[in-house]
Amino acid sequence: FGYESAQGKLFDLVLIVLICASVSAVILDSVGVIHQKIGNILYFLEWVFTILFTIEYGLRLYSAKSKRAYITSFYGLVDLLSILPTNIAFLHPGATYLIVIRVLRVLRVFRILKLVRYMSEANILLRALLQSRRKILVFLFAVLNLIVIFGCLMFLVEGPQNGFTSIPRSMYWAIVTITTVCYGDIIPHTLLGQFIAGLAMITGYAIIAVPTGIVSSELINEYQKTAGIAALPGKVCLACKSSNHSADARFCKDCGERFQSASK
Repeated sequence: FGYESAQGKLFDLVLIVLICASVSAVILDSVGVIHQKIGNILYFLEWVFTILFTIEYGLRLYSAKSKRAYITSFYGLVDLLSILPTNIAFLHPGATYLIVIRVLRVLRVFRILKLVRYMSEANILLRALLQSRRKILVFLFAVLNLIVIFGCLMFLVEGPQNGFTSIPRSMYWAIVTITTVCYGDIIPHTLLGQFIAGLAMITGYAIIAVPTGIVSSELINEYQKTAGIAALPGKVCLACKSSNHSADARFCKDCGERFQSASK
């Protein structure tokens, strides 16, 4: 568990290399041509990796100060899940591809290379998302209403003969259209249906910036709080009525009027 010493850092770096090699082997084995040529070699390597990771998990469990705390921790669960797929593959061959969960163990690189300080930026983003969750939910509810409306309209206008066999399938078309994905597996054939499709596409482009603006606004607020210059909603310029000035502001940002100590 140590990573401050040279030996501990070397152990974790070698471990990350083995993890990347193991995940790469699984990805390559899913390619038919590669599987036919060196599938047996990749299968053998996978068992070597699994045995090594099993030994490592056993040693971590043995040396952990609190075995229960390690087993139930995030890294402990990931370590356990990373060695189970190969064994489960005896019962269900497709389970071997779940080995890619080992890539989560590479998160240790943040600790090894002392990149934890960058996690503060991730915390700011997480707090911004949490602060804007209600606005985003309202936005998603409005989009869901649009999807239902456009789906029902297309089902009535186009009908089963043009591929819109049910309202849920028509709603699927509305989702891929409003999100500007447009797979093309279902397309309107009538003039009215194409007109409705055009409205759905324009609506999609019109609302695509809404969640970006919501999160961006909360990000600005979080950065201001982190920098210690949180906006004071009650601090309003008496001259031009401009608000949202920084806590250390002495002059209005819009008209230049000096703030009085008792201004509110």
